[in-house]
Amino acid sequence: MSKSLKRVARALQELNLDVDIKEVSQARTAQEAADSLGCSVAQIANSIIFLGQRSGRVFLFLTSGANRVDADKAGSVAGEPLGKADAAIIRAQTGFAIGGVAPVGHLTPTLAWFDPHLLTFDLIYAAAGTPRHLFGLNPQKMLEISGAQPADFTAQSRLM
Repeated sequence: MSKSLKRVARALQELNLDVDIKEVSQARTAQEAADSLGCSVAQIANSIIFLGQRSGRVFLFLTSGANRVDADKAGSVAGEPLGKADAAIIRAQTGFAIGGVAPVGHLTPTLAWFDPHLLTFDLIYAAAGTPRHLFGLNPQKMLEISGAQPADFTAQSRLM
């Protein structure tokens, strides 16, 4: 088991959550994750990381796989202009590789926001520390454990 996967499993256990972490062949994209799980792409909670252009901090935006993050709206929510976070920064600050960023278990505290569209489902899925591991949870519980705040930061939906 990878260190990242262990860290997520431990974080979920410490939150007293009995969550089944599923291993799939590939889930680097929301569509791959949805295909692997047999659910709607909208039920996938993508972890999108941006870099604050003034602060150098990373910011997490948990968004429905059916939506795209609007960088200008996200910047307004974060309170500063945002840019692309490269793989090295994401790994250094969260402890995860791109495609495996989980909503819990980050190496350093990360400010996070949550796409309200995810709250319309009974069950949503998020990465569990690797691009091949996912876990499902009630969206209200996912919101709670991530420490995220609901916010409007998405552009027009791609799929519903």
